[in-house]
Amino acid sequence: MSHLRALIVTVFAISLLSATPCLPQQTAVDGPLPAAEASPKSLNNDAVVKMVKAGLGDDLILQTISTQPGWYTTDADSLVTLKQAGVSDRVITGMVNKSRKLLTPSHEAPVTVPEVNEIGVYYKDRSGNWTMMEPEIVHIKSGGFIKSTVTNGIIKPDRNGHLNGRESKLILQRPIQFLIYVPDGVSASEYDLLRFRLNSNSREFRVLTGGVIHSTGGADRDEVPFAPVKTGPRTYQFTVDQSVAGGEFGILPPGTGNVTNGGKIYTFAIVE
Repeated sequence: MSHLRALIVTVFAISLLSATPCLPQQTAVDGPLPAAEASPKSLNNDAVVKMVKAGLGDDLILQTISTQPGWYTTDADSLVTLKQAGVSDRVITGMVNKSRKLLTPSHEAPVTVPEVNEIGVYYKDRSGNWTMMEPEIVHIKSGGFIKSTVTNGIIKPDRNGHLNGRESKLILQRPIQFLIYVPDGVSASEYDLLRFRLNSNSREFRVLTGGVIHSTGGADRDEVPFAPVKTGPRTYQFTVDQSVAGGEFGILPPGTGNVTNGGKIYTFAIVE
């Protein structure tokens, strides 16, 4: 009798299950899938001109330039084109500053030198790494003549240096630690730290060469005093602190003063 009851209960349960409608399985999501968040589009000169033509204010355009990735062409011809398109000086300055290579820029990993053993000039970045500076081409030509104060009236020439472009690509903030790895047999005291005089589209400086002691003739007005300290074989370090005002600067290796068809100089800017 008990077996009969169990059989009846089983048959009843099966009948209930067969009477229950099956719910359809959801195989697709209604509507389109949410799109992945797009990365910000890189801005350029054309994008800035487009914003100006649309009537956006300078403050909004400058904020956009500051917060979004962008690469701007800021040579002389491009600046003229931007001005003719109605772009204000404020916005153009913002584009120029964005284009310049900042200290340890976020979009570009710094060139680090674990052990400095290559001839050149380096600065210490925010991560504490020595980063090699990229040199620019400088053209040197003989300038005016200055009488030395200690050589019995012997006349010595100075040298005038000329660089294309009004601004260097590297911007640094004081205090700045520099390292010079010199060629064999050369001292860092033979290098010159120079402040550039700015023209509309170039930088210039004047320096005495040939080991002449500087007189009052004006050739040393572009030289900035610095005191390199030897910290290892062929290695010297020095710091540029708050006593040096902002501007455009260069570190001139020895021997460049005798090059007329293009030597090298390590350039940087100090911003206030």
